[in-house]
Amino acid sequence: MDAKELRALDAGELSNKLVDLRKELFNLRFQHATAQLENTQRIPAVKKDIARILTIQTQRAMGA
Repeated sequence: MDAKELRALDAGELSNKLVDLRKELFNLRFQHATAQLENTQRIPAVKKDIARILTIQTQRAMGA
């Protein structure tokens, strides 16, 4: 998901998306630890999406 799509979401939707991504990251890490994860490149992609959401939330809080 790119930044344009995330910026179009309101604060509530961003928070919900953040919770979903954190749950997904937990599940991916668990699958990776048990050697069940097939697509290991999904982990850094989810981390980047989480970082994008946190950046957008910080920018909105600062009024940018």
